[in-house]
Amino acid sequence: MTSRSKQITKLTLRVVITTALLAWAFSQIDLGQFWDAVRTAKWQLLIAVWGLTAILFWIRSAKMQFVLKRQDCRVGIGTIFGATAMTSLYSLILPGILSTGVKWYVLKKSTGKGSNVFSSMVYNQLSIMIVMTVFGLAALALSNPTSLLIPDAKSQWLLPAVCGALLIAVVAVTLLLLNSRTGGRIIRVFKRLLGPLPEKTRKKIADILDQIAVFQAAGWRFHFIFMLITVVDTLVGGVVTYVLAARTASIIAPVSAFVWLCSLIYVLGRIPISIANLGVREVTLVGFLAVYGVGKPAAMLMSMILFSALVFMAIIGAIYQLVWTVMARKSNRRAGERAP
Repeated sequence: MTSRSKQITKLTLRVVITTALLAWAFSQIDLGQFWDAVRTAKWQLLIAVWGLTAILFWIRSAKMQFVLKRQDCRVGIGTIFGATAMTSLYSLILPGILSTGVKWYVLKKSTGKGSNVFSSMVYNQLSIMIVMTVFGLAALALSNPTSLLIPDAKSQWLLPAVCGALLIAVVAVTLLLLNSRTGGRIIRVFKRLLGPLPEKTRKKIADILDQIAVFQAAGWRFHFIFMLITVVDTLVGGVVTYVLAARTASIIAPVSAFVWLCSLIYVLGRIPISIANLGVREVTLVGFLAVYGVGKPAAMLMSMILFSALVFMAIIGAIYQLVWTVMARKSNRRAGERAP
């Protein structure tokens, strides 16, 4: 099978998965009730959802600039913001983490240091994953939604216990991985465990592990500042966005529920199985918000509001790409006119 055929097959598979997930989600709701939810929605809050999303993107761009400086890459926040918005645009076509390749390309052109940009992006993505996983597990353990479904008190300890064990494991591995003394040993162990995997997959994961090693000598102050900003922009900002989207759809649920739902959808969204996270987000919200007594039509409306924020940033990304393309053509034309 040729490379092009493989790409077409993967894209087709993702379209099928996205369609299947959306079909299941929509099969769970009554369209009449859904339109009632649309009519009674507090649409004035939609502007707040979009505005907050743009602000969070700007904060994330400043955070990325902070990481790039550590790699001796000087690039303006505006450029990073534009590249991040363009990632939203291409995420409507490319699934999961693959769309971040667009951001890497823009930043590589701006800095001329592709490997430095790549290691910064790997550190950024893994740090966000760790923060979202840690707080998601903590919120899931504390809120324990199984207590609403299982009246048997003896069985209610299982979910908090599993979440607690996973939380301890994630934190322990993270601390050991970022430590300059133990990090190298852990990376070597991980590389040995990659043996059974296909060579191409093994090489990609090994490259990522090597890029993590770049930040092991950064010091705890750097990691603390970065994690703190990540908590603010991704976790707190993400949860507030979810709460605003829920209020727009007239949904009332515990804040802890939005913490673990936001974390779960983010982590699942990094897996390249669907297009623009469509289907994954809808199934998760429609399925799990029902545990808190939220109607499925309202949960579907909330999902569509969150998707509209992605479309809003994609429009900004399209504007950036159009402007940059026009500027590049003008620059090339001028260079051609000056050439003898």
